[in-house]
Amino acid sequence: MGSSNDKSLAFRRSLTISPDDLPKSKESLKSKISSISLLSTPSTLKPTSSTDEPHKIKASAETINSIERTLTPMPPPASFATVGPTHDVLGRLVFVPSLPPPERVKWAKYFPGGYNSALQIPLKGKKMMYAIQAIGGLAILFYGYDQGVMSGVVINTQFKELMGVNSSPQTQRDSAAIGGIVAIYYLGSMIGGLVGGYLGDKIGRVKTVIFGCLIGLIGATLQTFTMSSTWMCLARVISGFGTGHLNAIIPVWSSEVADNNARGSILAFEFFLNIGGLAFAYWLEFVLKYTSHRSQSFIWRFPLAFQLVFLLILIGLFSFFPESPRWLAKVGREDEARQVLAVLRTKNGDLDDDKVNQEMYSIMEVVDVERKMESSNNYTAMIFGSFKNNDKGNTLHLPRRTWLVIGLQIWQELTGIGVVTVYAPTVFQSASYTAYKADWLSGVNNIFYMFSVLVAVFTLDRVGRRVTLYWGAIIMAICLALCTVGARYAIRTEGKEQAAWGAVVAAFTFIYTSTFGASWLTVPWLYPTEIFPLFVRAKGGAVSVVGWSIGNGVVTEITPFLFNAIGEWTFLLFSLLNVLAIPWIYFLYPETAGR
Repeated sequence: MGSSNDKSLAFRRSLTISPDDLPKSKESLKSKISSISLLSTPSTLKPTSSTDEPHKIKASAETINSIERTLTPMPPPASFATVGPTHDVLGRLVFVPSLPPPERVKWAKYFPGGYNSALQIPLKGKKMMYAIQAIGGLAILFYGYDQGVMSGVVINTQFKELMGVNSSPQTQRDSAAIGGIVAIYYLGSMIGGLVGGYLGDKIGRVKTVIFGCLIGLIGATLQTFTMSSTWMCLARVISGFGTGHLNAIIPVWSSEVADNNARGSILAFEFFLNIGGLAFAYWLEFVLKYTSHRSQSFIWRFPLAFQLVFLLILIGLFSFFPESPRWLAKVGREDEARQVLAVLRTKNGDLDDDKVNQEMYSIMEVVDVERKMESSNNYTAMIFGSFKNNDKGNTLHLPRRTWLVIGLQIWQELTGIGVVTVYAPTVFQSASYTAYKADWLSGVNNIFYMFSVLVAVFTLDRVGRRVTLYWGAIIMAICLALCTVGARYAIRTEGKEQAAWGAVVAAFTFIYTSTFGASWLTVPWLYPTEIFPLFVRAKGGAVSVVGWSIGNGVVTEITPFLFNAIGEWTFLLFSLLNVLAIPWIYFLYPETAGR
Protein backbone atom coordinates (compact mmCIF):
# COMPACT_ATOMS: atom_id res chain seq x y z
CA MET A 1 0.00 0.00 0.00
CA GLY A 2 2.71 2.49 1.05
CA SER A 3 4.90 1.53 -1.95
CA SER A 4 2.06 2.11 -4.42
CA ASN A 5 1.30 5.51 -2.94
CA ASP A 6 4.97 6.50 -3.18
CA LYS A 7 5.08 5.54 -6.88
CA SER A 8 1.86 7.39 -7.60
CA LEU A 9 3.15 10.50 -5.83
CA ALA A 10 6.41 10.26 -7.76
CA PHE A 11 4.47 10.16 -11.04
CA ARG A 12 2.31 13.12 -10.05
CA ARG A 13 5.43 15.09 -9.19
CA SER A 14 6.90 14.21 -12.58
CA LEU A 15 4.05 16.26 -14.08
CA THR A 16 5.14 19.38 -12.16
CA ILE A 17 4.90 22.42 -14.43
CA SER A 18 6.61 25.64 -13.47
CA PRO A 19 4.81 28.98 -13.94
CA ASP A 20 7.22 29.85 -16.73
CA ASP A 21 5.95 26.87 -18.71
CA LEU A 22 2.27 27.74 -18.49
CA PRO A 23 1.91 30.74 -20.85
CA LYS A 24 3.42 28.74 -23.71
CA SER A 25 1.30 27.15 -26.39
CA LYS A 26 -0.56 23.88 -25.97
CA GLU A 27 2.01 22.25 -28.25
CA SER A 28 4.71 22.72 -25.60
CA LEU A 29 2.42 21.08 -23.05
CA LYS A 30 1.86 18.18 -25.44
CA SER A 31 5.60 17.76 -25.93
CA LYS A 32 6.09 17.76 -22.15
CA ILE A 33 3.42 15.06 -21.74
CA SER A 34 4.59 12.97 -24.70
CA SER A 35 8.04 12.72 -23.16
CA ILE A 36 6.59 10.73 -20.26
CA SER A 37 6.73 6.95 -20.51
CA LEU A 38 3.94 4.93 -18.94
CA LEU A 39 4.11 1.43 -17.45
CA SER A 40 1.40 -1.06 -18.26
CA THR A 41 -0.50 -0.62 -14.92
CA PRO A 42 -1.76 2.63 -13.39
CA SER A 43 -0.46 1.73 -9.92
CA THR A 44 3.13 1.72 -11.11
CA LEU A 45 3.22 4.85 -13.25
CA LYS A 46 6.60 6.56 -13.26
CA PRO A 47 8.90 8.59 -15.53
CA THR A 48 10.93 6.92 -18.24
CA SER A 49 13.94 4.94 -17.07
CA SER A 50 16.44 3.21 -19.28
CA THR A 51 16.06 0.01 -17.32
CA ASP A 52 12.36 -0.23 -18.20
CA GLU A 53 12.75 -0.55 -22.01
CA PRO A 54 11.02 -3.95 -22.26
CA HIS A 55 7.83 -2.64 -20.64
CA LYS A 56 7.74 0.86 -22.17
CA ILE A 57 4.85 1.91 -24.37
CA LYS A 58 4.90 5.04 -26.49
CA ALA A 59 2.20 7.49 -25.49
CA SER A 60 -0.16 7.89 -28.47
CA ALA A 61 -1.95 11.08 -29.53
CA GLU A 62 -5.14 9.72 -27.93
CA THR A 63 -3.30 9.16 -24.63
CA ILE A 64 -1.91 12.68 -24.75
CA ASN A 65 -5.35 14.17 -25.38
CA SER A 66 -6.77 12.12 -22.51
CA ILE A 67 -4.16 13.46 -20.10
CA GLU A 68 -4.85 16.98 -21.40
CA ARG A 69 -8.53 16.55 -20.51
CA THR A 70 -7.65 15.51 -16.96
CA LEU A 71 -5.69 18.73 -16.62
CA THR A 72 -8.60 20.89 -17.84
CA PRO A 73 -10.21 21.42 -14.36
CA MET A 74 -6.98 23.04 -13.19
CA PRO A 75 -6.90 26.85 -12.97
CA PRO A 76 -6.01 28.79 -16.08
CA PRO A 77 -2.38 29.90 -16.50
CA ALA A 78 -3.12 33.39 -15.18
CA SER A 79 -3.99 31.99 -11.72
CA PHE A 80 -0.51 30.59 -11.18
CA ALA A 81 1.83 32.90 -9.30
CA THR A 82 5.24 32.76 -7.69
CA VAL A 83 4.13 34.77 -4.63
CA GLY A 84 0.92 34.86 -2.62
CA PRO A 85 -2.27 32.83 -3.26
CA THR A 86 -1.87 30.44 -6.19
CA HIS A 87 -2.51 26.84 -7.24
CA ASP A 88 -0.07 23.99 -7.43
CA VAL A 89 -0.01 21.55 -10.36
CA LEU A 90 -2.52 19.30 -8.55
CA GLY A 91 -5.08 22.11 -8.42
CA ARG A 92 -4.68 22.77 -4.69
CA LEU A 93 -4.95 26.34 -3.43
CA VAL A 94 -1.61 27.19 -1.80
CA PHE A 95 0.14 30.27 -0.47
CA VAL A 96 3.71 31.02 -1.56
CA PRO A 97 5.69 33.27 0.84
CA SER A 98 7.34 36.31 -0.68
CA LEU A 99 10.71 35.62 1.00
CA PRO A 100 12.84 32.45 0.98
CA PRO A 101 13.20 30.32 4.12
CA PRO A 102 16.09 31.03 6.49
CA GLU A 103 19.30 29.09 6.05
CA ARG A 104 19.42 25.91 8.09
CA VAL A 105 21.74 26.14 11.06
CA LYS A 106 24.78 23.95 10.56
CA TRP A 107 25.24 23.19 14.24
CA ALA A 108 21.83 21.52 14.54
CA LYS A 109 23.46 18.20 13.60
CA TYR A 110 25.32 18.16 16.91
CA PHE A 111 22.06 17.88 18.87
CA PRO A 112 20.77 14.33 19.34
CA GLY A 113 17.42 13.03 18.14
CA GLY A 114 15.08 14.93 15.88
CA TYR A 115 12.12 14.30 13.62
CA ASN A 116 12.37 11.57 10.98
CA SER A 117 9.22 10.69 9.04
CA ALA A 118 10.57 7.19 8.33
CA LEU A 119 10.75 6.44 12.07
CA GLN A 120 7.43 8.07 13.01
CA ILE A 121 5.02 5.88 14.98
CA PRO A 122 2.45 4.33 12.57
CA LEU A 123 -0.64 6.09 13.94
CA LYS A 124 -2.99 8.54 12.24
CA GLY A 125 -5.83 10.86 13.10
CA LYS A 126 -7.21 10.69 16.63
CA LYS A 127 -4.96 7.79 17.60
CA MET A 128 -1.91 9.92 16.81
CA MET A 129 -3.35 12.82 18.82
CA TYR A 130 -3.95 10.53 21.81
CA ALA A 131 -0.32 9.40 21.59
CA ILE A 132 0.86 13.01 21.40
CA GLN A 133 -1.21 13.91 24.46
CA ALA A 134 0.32 10.95 26.29
CA ILE A 135 3.95 11.87 25.56
CA GLY A 136 3.33 15.59 26.09
CA GLY A 137 1.45 14.76 29.28
CA LEU A 138 4.40 12.71 30.51
CA ALA A 139 6.69 15.73 30.05
CA ILE A 140 4.25 17.96 31.95
CA LEU A 141 3.85 15.26 34.62
CA PHE A 142 7.63 15.26 35.07
CA TYR A 143 7.65 19.03 35.35
CA GLY A 144 5.03 18.90 38.12
CA TYR A 145 6.90 16.10 39.87
CA ASP A 146 10.15 18.05 39.66
CA GLN A 147 8.47 21.11 41.11
CA GLY A 148 6.90 19.24 44.04
CA VAL A 149 9.61 16.75 44.97
CA MET A 150 11.50 19.21 47.19
CA SER A 151 8.57 19.65 49.60
CA GLY A 152 9.44 16.34 51.26
CA VAL A 153 13.19 16.62 50.84
CA VAL A 154 13.72 19.93 52.67
CA ILE A 155 12.01 18.67 55.86
CA ASN A 156 14.08 15.48 56.03
CA THR A 157 16.38 15.52 59.08
CA GLN A 158 19.29 13.72 57.39
CA PHE A 159 19.09 16.06 54.37
CA LYS A 160 19.18 19.15 56.59
CA GLU A 161 22.16 17.77 58.50
CA LEU A 162 24.01 17.06 55.25
CA MET A 163 23.25 20.57 53.98
CA GLY A 164 24.28 22.13 57.32
CA VAL A 165 20.86 23.75 57.98
CA ASN A 166 19.61 21.67 60.91
CA SER A 167 19.51 24.35 63.61
CA SER A 168 16.75 24.20 66.25
CA PRO A 169 15.13 26.64 66.62
CA GLN A 170 15.87 27.51 63.02
CA THR A 171 18.16 30.47 62.53
CA GLN A 172 17.63 33.14 59.90
CA ARG A 173 20.73 31.90 58.10
CA ASP A 174 19.35 28.34 57.85
CA SER A 175 15.93 29.61 56.75
CA ALA A 176 17.55 31.57 53.94
CA ALA A 177 19.75 28.58 52.99
CA ILE A 178 16.76 26.21 52.71
CA GLY A 179 14.87 28.77 50.65
CA GLY A 180 17.93 29.25 48.44
CA ILE A 181 18.30 25.53 47.74
CA VAL A 182 14.68 25.41 46.56
CA ALA A 183 14.64 28.78 44.78
CA ILE A 184 17.88 28.45 42.81
CA TYR A 185 16.14 25.83 40.65
CA TYR A 186 14.08 28.66 39.14
CA LEU A 187 17.21 30.56 38.14
CA GLY A 188 18.08 27.55 35.99
CA SER A 189 14.55 27.27 34.61
CA MET A 190 14.54 30.96 33.68
CA ILE A 191 17.76 30.65 31.67
CA GLY A 192 16.66 27.29 30.28
CA GLY A 193 13.35 28.75 29.12
CA LEU A 194 15.10 31.52 27.17
CA VAL A 195 17.61 29.12 25.62
CA GLY A 196 14.83 26.63 24.86
CA GLY A 197 12.75 29.29 23.09
CA TYR A 198 15.75 30.18 20.92
CA LEU A 199 16.67 26.57 20.14
CA GLY A 200 13.06 25.66 19.44
CA ASP A 201 13.01 28.15 16.55
CA LYS A 202 16.45 27.16 15.26
CA ILE A 203 16.68 23.36 15.48
CA GLY A 204 13.05 22.33 15.97
CA ARG A 205 10.77 21.43 18.85
CA VAL A 206 11.68 17.72 19.00
CA LYS A 207 15.46 18.22 19.18
CA THR A 208 15.02 20.94 21.82
CA VAL A 209 12.90 18.70 24.04
CA ILE A 210 15.42 15.86 23.86
CA PHE A 211 18.29 18.24 24.62
CA GLY A 212 16.38 19.56 27.65
CA CYS A 213 15.79 16.01 28.86
CA LEU A 214 19.50 15.18 28.61
CA ILE A 215 20.41 18.25 30.68
CA GLY A 216 17.69 17.33 33.17
CA LEU A 217 19.13 13.81 33.35
CA ILE A 218 22.48 15.22 34.44
CA GLY A 219 20.86 17.48 37.01
CA ALA A 220 18.69 14.72 38.49
CA THR A 221 21.71 12.40 38.80
CA LEU A 222 23.74 15.07 40.57
CA GLN A 223 20.85 15.79 42.97
CA THR A 224 20.55 12.10 43.82
CA PHE A 225 24.21 11.77 44.83
CA THR A 226 24.66 15.21 46.38
CA MET A 227 26.95 15.47 49.43
CA SER A 228 26.92 19.20 50.20
CA SER A 229 24.85 22.35 49.83
CA THR A 230 27.11 23.69 47.07
CA TRP A 231 26.77 20.42 45.15
CA MET A 232 23.00 20.49 45.62
CA CYS A 233 22.65 24.09 44.44
CA LEU A 234 24.67 23.35 41.28
CA ALA A 235 22.55 20.26 40.60
CA ARG A 236 19.35 22.27 41.11
CA VAL A 237 20.47 24.92 38.60
CA ILE A 238 21.31 22.26 35.98
CA SER A 239 18.03 20.46 36.59
CA GLY A 240 16.08 23.72 36.29
CA PHE A 241 17.93 24.59 33.08
CA GLY A 242 16.81 21.33 31.48
CA THR A 243 13.24 21.60 32.75
CA GLY A 244 13.06 25.17 31.43
CA HIS A 245 13.43 23.79 27.90
CA LEU A 246 10.45 21.49 28.41
CA ASN A 247 8.40 24.19 30.07
CA ALA A 248 8.94 26.56 27.15
CA ILE A 249 8.52 24.08 24.28
CA ILE A 250 6.02 21.38 25.28
CA PRO A 251 2.97 23.73 25.52
CA VAL A 252 3.93 25.34 22.19
CA TRP A 253 4.49 21.97 20.48
CA SER A 254 1.20 20.60 21.84
CA SER A 255 -0.78 23.59 20.58
CA GLU A 256 0.91 23.53 17.16
CA VAL A 257 0.12 19.88 16.48
CA ALA A 258 -3.40 20.10 17.95
CA ASP A 259 -6.54 20.88 16.01
CA ASN A 260 -7.83 24.44 16.53
CA ASN A 261 -10.93 23.17 18.33
CA ALA A 262 -8.99 20.93 20.76
CA ARG A 263 -6.37 23.31 22.15
CA GLY A 264 -8.38 24.31 25.22
CA SER A 265 -9.02 20.73 26.29
CA ILE A 266 -5.37 19.80 25.74
CA LEU A 267 -4.27 22.74 27.90
CA ALA A 268 -6.60 21.66 30.72
CA PHE A 269 -5.42 18.04 30.40
CA GLU A 270 -1.77 19.11 30.62
CA PHE A 271 -2.34 21.20 33.75
CA PHE A 272 -4.29 18.33 35.30
CA LEU A 273 -1.24 16.11 34.77
CA ASN A 274 1.08 18.87 35.97
CA ILE A 275 -0.61 18.96 39.37
CA GLY A 276 -0.91 15.16 39.22
CA GLY A 277 2.90 14.99 39.06
CA LEU A 278 3.15 17.28 42.05
CA ALA A 279 0.69 15.12 44.02
CA PHE A 280 2.50 11.92 42.99
CA ALA A 281 5.83 13.29 44.25
CA TYR A 282 4.31 14.17 47.57
CA TRP A 283 2.57 10.83 48.15
CA LEU A 284 5.68 8.89 47.13
CA GLU A 285 7.64 10.73 49.80
CA PHE A 286 4.84 10.21 52.32
CA VAL A 287 4.82 6.44 51.76
CA LEU A 288 8.62 6.22 51.98
CA LYS A 289 8.66 8.29 55.16
CA TYR A 290 5.97 6.44 57.13
CA THR A 291 5.79 2.90 55.73
CA SER A 292 9.08 1.93 54.04
CA HIS A 293 11.28 1.55 57.16
CA ARG A 294 14.20 2.64 55.00
CA SER A 295 17.10 4.85 56.04
CA GLN A 296 16.58 8.60 56.16
CA SER A 297 19.08 8.97 53.32
CA PHE A 298 17.11 6.60 51.06
CA ILE A 299 13.83 8.37 51.87
CA TRP A 300 14.95 11.67 50.34
CA ARG A 301 17.37 10.37 47.69
CA PHE A 302 14.97 7.90 46.03
CA PRO A 303 12.35 10.53 45.04
CA LEU A 304 15.13 12.61 43.46
CA ALA A 305 16.40 9.55 41.58
CA PHE A 306 12.86 8.78 40.35
CA GLN A 307 13.09 11.84 38.08
CA LEU A 308 15.34 9.72 35.85
CA VAL A 309 12.45 7.39 34.98
CA PHE A 310 10.45 10.19 33.33
CA LEU A 311 13.47 11.59 31.50
CA LEU A 312 14.69 8.25 30.12
CA ILE A 313 11.23 7.49 28.69
CA LEU A 314 11.04 10.93 27.05
CA ILE A 315 14.54 10.61 25.55
CA GLY A 316 13.77 7.16 24.19
CA LEU A 317 10.39 7.95 22.63
CA PHE A 318 10.13 11.61 21.66
CA SER A 319 11.98 11.30 18.32
CA PHE A 320 9.26 8.92 17.10
CA PHE A 321 6.65 11.70 17.25
CA PRO A 322 5.94 14.29 14.54
CA GLU A 323 7.60 17.68 14.46
CA SER A 324 5.50 20.84 14.59
CA PRO A 325 4.10 21.41 11.08
CA ARG A 326 4.36 25.16 11.65
CA TRP A 327 8.09 24.94 12.34
CA LEU A 328 8.65 22.65 9.35
CA ALA A 329 6.86 25.12 7.08
CA LYS A 330 8.77 28.03 8.57
CA VAL A 331 12.16 26.51 7.67
CA GLY A 332 11.09 25.60 4.13
CA ARG A 333 10.16 21.92 4.64
CA GLU A 334 6.62 22.31 3.27
CA ASP A 335 6.29 18.74 1.99
CA GLU A 336 7.08 17.34 5.44
CA ALA A 337 4.69 19.85 7.04
CA ARG A 338 1.87 18.65 4.77
CA GLN A 339 2.71 15.03 5.54
CA VAL A 340 2.54 15.73 9.30
CA LEU A 341 -0.79 17.52 8.93
CA ALA A 342 -2.16 14.60 6.91
CA VAL A 343 -1.15 12.19 9.67
CA LEU A 344 -2.65 14.39 12.38
CA ARG A 345 -5.92 15.38 10.69
CA THR A 346 -7.00 12.37 8.65
CA LYS A 347 -7.56 8.69 9.32
CA ASN A 348 -5.58 7.53 6.29
CA GLY A 349 -2.88 10.20 5.92
CA ASP A 350 -4.53 11.79 2.84
CA LEU A 351 -2.28 14.59 1.59
CA ASP A 352 -5.08 16.10 -0.52
CA ASP A 353 -7.74 16.25 2.20
CA ASP A 354 -9.58 19.60 2.24
CA LYS A 355 -8.86 20.15 5.93
CA VAL A 356 -5.15 19.55 5.35
CA ASN A 357 -5.15 21.95 2.38
CA GLN A 358 -6.91 24.69 4.34
CA GLU A 359 -4.64 24.44 7.36
CA MET A 360 -1.53 24.28 5.19
CA TYR A 361 -2.66 27.44 3.40
CA SER A 362 -3.18 29.32 6.69
CA ILE A 363 0.20 28.15 8.01
CA MET A 364 1.99 29.44 4.92
CA GLU A 365 0.23 32.81 5.29
CA VAL A 366 1.68 33.07 8.80
CA VAL A 367 5.10 31.96 7.53
CA ASP A 368 5.01 34.84 5.05
CA VAL A 369 4.38 37.31 7.89
CA GLU A 370 7.11 35.73 10.03
CA ARG A 371 9.72 36.09 7.32
CA LYS A 372 8.82 39.74 6.71
CA MET A 373 9.10 40.57 10.42
CA GLU A 374 12.15 38.47 11.24
CA SER A 375 13.96 41.52 12.67
CA SER A 376 11.44 41.59 15.56
CA ASN A 377 11.71 37.86 16.25
CA ASN A 378 14.30 38.18 19.02
CA TYR A 379 14.25 38.73 22.77
CA THR A 380 15.75 42.23 22.62
CA ALA A 381 13.02 43.52 20.31
CA MET A 382 10.33 41.78 22.36
CA ILE A 383 11.49 43.19 25.70
CA PHE A 384 12.80 46.65 24.75
CA GLY A 385 11.39 47.21 21.26
CA SER A 386 13.17 47.41 17.92
CA PHE A 387 15.61 50.27 17.36
CA LYS A 388 14.53 50.50 13.71
CA ASN A 389 11.88 53.17 13.26
CA ASN A 390 10.21 51.38 10.36
CA ASP A 391 10.08 47.99 12.08
CA LYS A 392 6.53 46.63 12.04
CA GLY A 393 7.14 44.95 15.38
CA ASN A 394 6.99 48.37 17.02
CA THR A 395 3.48 48.96 15.68
CA LEU A 396 2.36 45.71 17.33
CA HIS A 397 3.56 46.89 20.79
CA LEU A 398 5.59 43.73 21.39
CA PRO A 399 7.31 45.09 24.54
CA ARG A 400 3.94 45.84 26.14
CA ARG A 401 2.69 42.35 25.37
CA THR A 402 5.91 40.84 26.73
CA TRP A 403 5.79 42.73 30.02
CA LEU A 404 2.11 41.93 30.47
CA VAL A 405 2.93 38.21 30.20
CA ILE A 406 5.94 38.42 32.55
CA GLY A 407 3.95 40.49 35.04
CA LEU A 408 1.00 38.12 35.08
CA GLN A 409 3.26 35.14 35.80
CA ILE A 410 4.92 37.01 38.68
CA TRP A 411 1.52 37.94 40.11
CA GLN A 412 0.46 34.31 39.85
CA GLU A 413 3.19 33.40 42.34
CA LEU A 414 2.57 36.44 44.54
CA THR A 415 -0.91 35.07 45.23
CA GLY A 416 0.92 32.63 47.53
CA ILE A 417 0.52 29.25 45.84
CA GLY A 418 4.23 28.44 46.27
CA VAL A 419 3.81 28.73 50.02
CA VAL A 420 1.24 25.93 50.00
CA THR A 421 2.70 23.60 47.36
CA VAL A 422 6.34 23.67 48.50
CA TYR A 423 5.96 24.34 52.22
CA ALA A 424 2.58 22.68 52.85
CA PRO A 425 3.72 20.68 55.94
CA THR A 426 5.01 23.90 57.50
CA VAL A 427 1.65 25.56 56.82
CA PHE A 428 -0.30 22.84 58.62
CA GLN A 429 2.23 22.59 61.45
CA SER A 430 1.69 26.32 62.02
CA ALA A 431 -1.89 25.34 62.89
CA SER A 432 -0.56 23.01 65.63
CA TYR A 433 -0.96 19.74 63.71
CA THR A 434 1.50 16.91 64.38
CA ALA A 435 4.12 16.16 61.74
CA TYR A 436 2.27 13.04 60.54
CA LYS A 437 -1.12 14.76 60.28
CA ALA A 438 0.44 17.81 58.61
CA ASP A 439 2.07 15.59 55.99
CA TRP A 440 -1.18 13.67 55.42
CA LEU A 441 -3.23 16.87 55.03
CA SER A 442 -0.66 18.20 52.56
CA GLY A 443 -1.08 15.11 50.38
CA VAL A 444 -4.88 15.31 50.44
CA ASN A 445 -4.69 19.00 49.60
CA ASN A 446 -2.67 18.18 46.47
CA ILE A 447 -5.37 15.76 45.30
CA PHE A 448 -8.03 18.47 45.69
CA TYR A 449 -5.69 20.82 43.83
CA MET A 450 -5.35 18.38 40.92
CA PHE A 451 -9.09 17.89 40.36
CA SER A 452 -9.89 21.59 40.78
CA VAL A 453 -8.08 22.24 37.49
CA LEU A 454 -10.96 20.55 35.65
CA VAL A 455 -13.27 23.38 36.77
CA ALA A 456 -11.40 25.73 34.43
CA VAL A 457 -12.47 23.61 31.45
CA PHE A 458 -16.08 24.67 32.02
CA THR A 459 -15.63 28.24 33.28
CA LEU A 460 -12.63 29.78 31.53
CA ASP A 461 -14.24 30.41 28.12
CA ARG A 462 -17.68 31.17 29.55
CA VAL A 463 -16.78 33.94 32.00
CA GLY A 464 -13.57 35.21 30.37
CA ARG A 465 -9.99 35.63 31.54
CA ARG A 466 -10.39 38.83 33.58
CA VAL A 467 -13.44 37.68 35.53
CA THR A 468 -11.72 34.36 36.26
CA LEU A 469 -8.78 36.23 37.77
CA TYR A 470 -11.11 38.55 39.74
CA TRP A 471 -13.14 35.87 41.48
CA GLY A 472 -10.04 33.77 42.08
CA ALA A 473 -8.17 36.63 43.76
CA ILE A 474 -11.16 37.59 45.93
CA ILE A 475 -11.76 34.07 47.26
CA MET A 476 -8.05 33.42 47.83
CA ALA A 477 -7.65 36.70 49.73
CA ILE A 478 -10.53 35.78 52.04
CA CYS A 479 -9.18 32.25 52.59
CA LEU A 480 -5.68 33.44 53.51
CA ALA A 481 -7.08 36.08 55.87
CA LEU A 482 -9.09 33.41 57.68
CA CYS A 483 -6.02 31.14 57.77
CA THR A 484 -4.23 33.96 59.58
CA VAL A 485 -6.95 34.08 62.25
CA GLY A 486 -7.11 30.29 62.55
CA ALA A 487 -3.35 29.81 62.86
CA ARG A 488 -3.05 32.62 65.41
CA TYR A 489 -5.64 31.10 67.75
CA ALA A 490 -4.50 27.49 67.14
CA ILE A 491 -1.08 28.37 68.55
CA ARG A 492 -2.55 30.07 71.62
CA THR A 493 -5.19 27.50 72.65
CA GLU A 494 -5.25 23.85 73.68
CA GLY A 495 -7.42 20.75 73.45
CA LYS A 496 -10.65 20.83 71.46
CA GLU A 497 -10.45 24.58 70.87
CA GLN A 498 -7.01 24.21 69.33
CA ALA A 499 -8.28 21.39 67.10
CA ALA A 500 -11.20 23.56 65.98
CA TRP A 501 -8.96 26.47 64.99
CA GLY A 502 -6.58 24.03 63.28
CA ALA A 503 -9.53 22.74 61.26
CA VAL A 504 -10.23 26.32 60.16
CA VAL A 505 -6.70 26.59 58.77
CA ALA A 506 -6.96 23.21 57.01
CA ALA A 507 -10.38 23.92 55.51
CA PHE A 508 -9.51 27.34 54.10
CA THR A 509 -6.14 26.10 52.84
CA PHE A 510 -8.04 23.45 50.84
CA ILE A 511 -10.47 26.06 49.49
CA TYR A 512 -7.59 28.42 48.65
CA THR A 513 -5.67 25.74 46.73
CA SER A 514 -8.74 24.55 44.82
CA THR A 515 -9.64 28.13 43.89
CA PHE A 516 -6.15 28.74 42.56
CA GLY A 517 -6.34 25.55 40.47
CA ALA A 518 -9.66 26.64 38.97
CA SER A 519 -8.58 30.21 38.19
CA TRP A 520 -5.05 31.58 38.43
CA LEU A 521 -3.23 28.37 37.50
CA THR A 522 -4.36 28.31 33.86
CA VAL A 523 -4.85 31.94 32.76
CA PRO A 524 -1.19 33.12 32.94
CA TRP A 525 -0.18 30.22 30.66
CA LEU A 526 -3.10 30.69 28.27
CA TYR A 527 -2.71 34.47 27.96
CA PRO A 528 0.61 34.42 26.00
CA THR A 529 -0.89 32.20 23.30
CA GLU A 530 -3.66 34.75 22.80
CA ILE A 531 -1.87 38.12 22.87
CA PHE A 532 1.39 37.31 21.06
CA PRO A 533 1.47 37.37 17.25
CA LEU A 534 2.14 33.97 15.76
CA PHE A 535 5.62 34.86 14.54
CA VAL A 536 6.92 35.32 18.12
CA ARG A 537 4.66 32.87 19.92
CA ALA A 538 7.40 30.32 20.70
CA LYS A 539 9.59 33.01 22.24
CA GLY A 540 6.47 34.37 23.94
CA GLY A 541 6.17 31.06 25.76
CA ALA A 542 9.81 31.37 26.78
CA VAL A 543 9.44 34.86 28.31
CA SER A 544 6.38 33.55 30.13
CA VAL A 545 8.69 31.00 31.77
CA VAL A 546 10.97 33.88 32.78
CA GLY A 547 8.14 35.57 34.68
CA TRP A 548 7.10 32.29 36.28
CA SER A 549 10.70 31.58 37.34
CA ILE A 550 11.16 35.05 38.87
CA GLY A 551 7.92 34.78 40.83
CA ASN A 552 8.59 31.25 42.02
CA GLY A 553 12.17 32.01 42.92
CA VAL A 554 11.26 35.05 45.02
CA VAL A 555 8.39 33.34 46.87
CA THR A 556 10.23 30.09 47.64
CA GLU A 557 13.29 32.03 48.82
CA ILE A 558 11.45 34.34 51.23
CA THR A 559 8.81 31.90 52.58
CA PRO A 560 11.02 30.07 55.14
CA PHE A 561 12.32 33.42 56.35
CA LEU A 562 8.76 34.82 56.62
CA PHE A 563 7.49 31.86 58.65
CA ASN A 564 10.51 32.16 60.90
CA ALA A 565 10.19 35.96 61.30
CA ILE A 566 6.44 36.74 61.32
CA GLY A 567 4.81 33.30 61.64
CA GLU A 568 1.08 33.22 60.87
CA TRP A 569 1.14 36.82 59.58
CA THR A 570 2.68 35.34 56.41
CA PHE A 571 -0.86 34.32 55.39
CA LEU A 572 -2.10 37.90 55.79
CA LEU A 573 0.76 39.27 53.66
CA PHE A 574 -0.23 37.08 50.71
CA SER A 575 -3.91 37.86 51.34
CA LEU A 576 -3.14 41.57 50.79
CA LEU A 577 -1.17 40.75 47.64
CA ASN A 578 -4.29 39.00 46.26
CA VAL A 579 -6.29 42.16 46.91
CA LEU A 580 -3.69 44.30 45.12
CA ALA A 581 -3.80 41.97 42.11
CA ILE A 582 -7.40 43.00 41.33
CA PRO A 583 -6.73 46.65 40.29
CA TRP A 584 -3.55 45.51 38.52
CA ILE A 585 -5.61 43.19 36.31
CA TYR A 586 -8.42 45.71 35.88
CA PHE A 587 -6.25 48.56 34.55
CA LEU A 588 -3.63 46.67 32.55
CA TYR A 589 -4.99 43.44 31.10
CA PRO A 590 -7.50 43.40 28.22
CA GLU A 591 -9.99 40.56 27.82
CA THR A 592 -8.94 37.97 25.21
CA ALA A 593 -11.68 35.33 25.44
CA GLY A 594 -13.49 34.94 22.12
CA ARG A 595 -11.41 37.60 20.37
